[in-house]
Amino acid sequence: MYQFDNPNFLYLTLIIPFLILINFLYMSWRKKIQDSYSDSELLEIISPNRSNFKLNLKLILECIAILFLSIGLANPKIGTELNSINREGVDIVFAIDVSKSMLAEDVAPNRLLRSKRIISEIINSLNSDRVGIVAYASQAIPQVPLTTDFASVKNFLQIIDTDMLSSQGTSIDSALNLSANFFDQNSETNRVLILLSDGEDHDDIPESLINLIIENNINLISIGVGQDSGSTIPIKVNGRIDSYKKDSNGEVVITKRNSEILNKIASSSGGEYIDGNITEEALENVKVKLDKIDKSEFETSQFVEYKQQFQIFILLALLFIIVDIFIFQTKTKWIQNLNLFNENEE
Repeated sequence: MYQFDNPNFLYLTLIIPFLILINFLYMSWRKKIQDSYSDSELLEIISPNRSNFKLNLKLILECIAILFLSIGLANPKIGTELNSINREGVDIVFAIDVSKSMLAEDVAPNRLLRSKRIISEIINSLNSDRVGIVAYASQAIPQVPLTTDFASVKNFLQIIDTDMLSSQGTSIDSALNLSANFFDQNSETNRVLILLSDGEDHDDIPESLINLIIENNINLISIGVGQDSGSTIPIKVNGRIDSYKKDSNGEVVITKRNSEILNKIASSSGGEYIDGNITEEALENVKVKLDKIDKSEFETSQFVEYKQQFQIFILLALLFIIVDIFIFQTKTKWIQNLNLFNENEE
């Protein structure tokens, strides 16, 4: 497994296309100036040792040197030992609503982004727990399996949006069913399901699903986002509001948070409902709830030893720089005699 200590240094490779462009413009300008003073035959007599090949070769060497230097500065590491280690924590699955109603902006910036921020902040407060993500609208789909790699989870979280599911609606039933079976059934670790939604389009939840949550010893926390008074759903083009979502009759849709159903789901299963409109309070309430849950020991695999590989790339970069320094822009006589670069002209 590879990883970079300072991946931002990889952006130095963006210099390469600019360097190629500048070289192309310079060579074009140079040829134009040369042609304005003399033809090719006269130029060959005036400057017999000029070598366009050497100029291009030096450019290639410089680009390769920049590539290896940027990789070296990013400090690549390779995992050399995969060990099983014991951790203490809980298994947490986040079920996030990605229906179109989550685009309502009655909480800033909108319901979906508020939910994602809550998830991200909860993950930041965790230590050795395992987390996973389920996304749902009219159906639920798994996004991230249970893992201790919080960085990867947050990366996947960023790409979750309302366009990932073509069928819309809000099926909390599907979310609960998938999430309940998302946990490691062979693990004794305590389980927490954090459901984030506006609760719209639901009046009741089947008792069988509530029993499923209880039977699997899942601690359910439902977090409601959005205003109960309701809001419109903006349709944006190029980041600006173009219109608002309308129903089949052409009326502007008003989406309201259904706090009652979210509260009912939590209380029926012995869980807790939290208002997610004030992020700081919601995070504090979740933290208090998680602190009350006993941590269990579980086994996970992890690379525990990484070896730095930057030396190889720095040495290669220096090698290409040195070669570039000792290659002159003029033809080399003894190499010209060997005709390695096809510089001899009849």
